[in-house]
Amino acid sequence: MRAVRFHEHGDPDVLQLEEIEAPTPGVGEVRIEMRAASVNPVDTYFRDGSYEPATMPSIPGMDFAGIVDEVGPNVTEYEIGDRVFGSNLGAGTHGSAAEFLVTPTEQIARLPEGVPFKTAGVAGVAAVTPWRALIDHASIEPGEYCLIHGGNGGVGHVGVQIAAGVGARVITTAAPQYHDRLTKLGAHAVFDYTRDDLEDAIASAVEEPPSVIVDHMPERYLQFDCDVAAHGARIVCYRNRHRIAEFTDLPAVGGKELQFNVMSATNTPELATRLRRIGRLLEDGWLDIEIAGTYDLSELPEAHRRVREESIFGKLAVVP
Repeated sequence: MRAVRFHEHGDPDVLQLEEIEAPTPGVGEVRIEMRAASVNPVDTYFRDGSYEPATMPSIPGMDFAGIVDEVGPNVTEYEIGDRVFGSNLGAGTHGSAAEFLVTPTEQIARLPEGVPFKTAGVAGVAAVTPWRALIDHASIEPGEYCLIHGGNGGVGHVGVQIAAGVGARVITTAAPQYHDRLTKLGAHAVFDYTRDDLEDAIASAVEEPPSVIVDHMPERYLQFDCDVAAHGARIVCYRNRHRIAEFTDLPAVGGKELQFNVMSATNTPELATRLRRIGRLLEDGWLDIEIAGTYDLSELPEAHRRVREESIFGKLAVVP
């Protein structure tokens, strides 16, 4: 099969398209003939050495969608020919940048017939992360104000839809060219994250300060989050590659009795259950995942560059 691998850490040029033997599923695993996968920022962290992959050489990529091609021993819930999607979040194996993928059944769910493979192939990290942040950690409620940083990103634009879908009023930040699109996805107000008066702008757009804040760059915005948050607000941080900034006004933060949650999607419990629910939302049209570009396996180095260096709206897809 064709697969992209890296044998050493480095820039995107270490990614090499190779011919290797297709994997064989073990106990409780299935092999999937790939139809689509995604490129996440976290994939680049394993490639550049910020995180260490389980094995070397390593095939990057977590999210995927395709058709069950072979089932391993003790697998009863899936059959050859089933449409599935999923993510190897926390499984210790990645490998979606290939023509075939082996994964435990706990990492997948059936893909509804009406949902395109490409949409499902980019859904894993993008949908599970904001689900965990907003539903599991923040317990968001209808009518609350919610601030989501980076609303145009893969996680951000799905988070806007989830928060708006449960009835929260969503404030988000993004580059100006994305404001109209985020408003259509349900954002109550969208602000340029570079403006000097961002705190005042948010305050003027809400009847009360945000009770929920989702932050993908706490090393930059954590003190800002504390300043704009309501008393007792729940602040959820993810994508944490850096040491979180020290508080500059700890007494004020304590006075607000803020709740902090530092989360990682890689330890998601009952992933398959969440994937099934996400599949239903995609099937019903309640959730829409934007695709900013589609790449062949041979073009994966360019996709790795783009996901780190450019501002994009939504996700990048890989189609083997």
